[in-house]
Amino acid sequence: MNAQSPRRSGGRSARRAARAAPLAQDIRPIRAGMEGGQYKPLTDSDMMRIHETALDALEQIGLADAPQSGIDILTAAGALLGEDGRLRFPRALVEDMLAKACKTISLASRDGTHDLQLSGNRVHFGTAGAAVHMVDIDTEDYRDSTIQDLHDAARIADQLDNIHFLQRPMVARDIKDNKEMDLNTIYACCSGTTKHVGVSFTEPSFVPDALEMLHMIAGGEDAWRARPFVSNTNCFVVPPMKFATESCEVMEACIQGGMPILLLSAGMAGATAPSTIAGAIVQATAECLAGIVYVNAISPGHPAICGTWPFGLDLRSGAMSVGSGEQALLSAGCAQMHKFYGLPGGAAAGASDSKLPDMQAGWEQMCSNVMAGLSGLNMVYEAAGMHASLLGFCHESLILGDDLIGQALRSVRGIEVDEETLALEQIRDVCLNGPGHYLGTDSTLSRMQKDHVYPTLGDRTSPKEWAELGKPNLLEKAKSRKEQILSQASAARFSPDLDQALRARFKIHLPH
Repeated sequence: MNAQSPRRSGGRSARRAARAAPLAQDIRPIRAGMEGGQYKPLTDSDMMRIHETALDALEQIGLADAPQSGIDILTAAGALLGEDGRLRFPRALVEDMLAKACKTISLASRDGTHDLQLSGNRVHFGTAGAAVHMVDIDTEDYRDSTIQDLHDAARIADQLDNIHFLQRPMVARDIKDNKEMDLNTIYACCSGTTKHVGVSFTEPSFVPDALEMLHMIAGGEDAWRARPFVSNTNCFVVPPMKFATESCEVMEACIQGGMPILLLSAGMAGATAPSTIAGAIVQATAECLAGIVYVNAISPGHPAICGTWPFGLDLRSGAMSVGSGEQALLSAGCAQMHKFYGLPGGAAAGASDSKLPDMQAGWEQMCSNVMAGLSGLNMVYEAAGMHASLLGFCHESLILGDDLIGQALRSVRGIEVDEETLALEQIRDVCLNGPGHYLGTDSTLSRMQKDHVYPTLGDRTSPKEWAELGKPNLLEKAKSRKEQILSQASAARFSPDLDQALRARFKIHLPH
């Protein structure tokens, strides 16, 4: 027996090593762009009523505070400027612009290997937000977020298979000048990941320098326009039903510069949006439809993501709540409205009200991520790492979120039913000719990788094995994984010549 043990152990070790190796794309059980759409909290009648009510809101109430450039663009397209200064949108205008709107968007990655195709029920998970704090899991304290934290988040996201894009998840609070902060945000994100990046700009006058930086990174303006690997996250409205004047001017400049736009409406149900789920969806839909009109009046067919991001409140206290069941329903309902219009869309899911990566965070993050994925939401923003109702970001939680999203994506994939998966012949062979179980059969072994998602850090050992391994702690494993990623040079780093040119042209705050 002892003589045979090494052979068994060696075989087991070899099998474990093979299972740990990256899977070929054709046998991966989950991937970016998987088809959701199985979950539909709204009926067809519900969606039609939301649509008609949103059109009523645009036609009868309209939006205030457009910049003069926006007034000129929208009235030339057919919007009506009232004596009260509000722009109202006739139904026919909205319908005409929906017909012109881009229905399929390709969000480019810098290296061409992580492009995202946004259409139908294709689902992608990523980060987002403007957290102002970092969560320290060792001290359980919150501190100001920095440009180094942002760069590290990009480097970590670059190594996580289930994080498909990086929208800036935090603000670099150590950079006081807003223009320098915006430019350094591009630098920190793009030098940390080659996946698609989303950023915001504080003022329209910052956009030309940002585009110059992106042209340098891309290798020229033509190369940038052919494959814009950074999109503009644009809070073009201030709910309820007002344009954000400067953000609209930023949007106009970004469209001219060839940058994809996320039209972001982020009302809070019970404060800046109706407290009912249906009412919050109506307002977000109306506001984003106004954005669709705006974008297509400037440039018909320009890539614009319908960013209906209504958030919830705890109405007992007025505190923002992003981890509730109501939040999950808001985002899933918004996903259905994107499909109603045939528009690529995004909403927030996967964030937590919990201050730490604990059990509360786990149930909140999984609930909304699964529901968003099952609803077929194209872009699931805030999907990993975000805590304290969007105030705090945690690198370790980002890493744990990769495992969590893996399980969510497996739920999205669903159940395949065909002759092979029904397995009648396998049942016959095992029961009549075989050992009476399916362990180690050719059928089981051939499908173990393509059918099953295995957690990277999640623990499935027995209590005895867990004790023998030193009782590993999930947060400790995430911290170790973070340290391992950050100990290596970023695969997305710029060439020395490009980096030198960027630093000569712009004030870069990250150290070499």
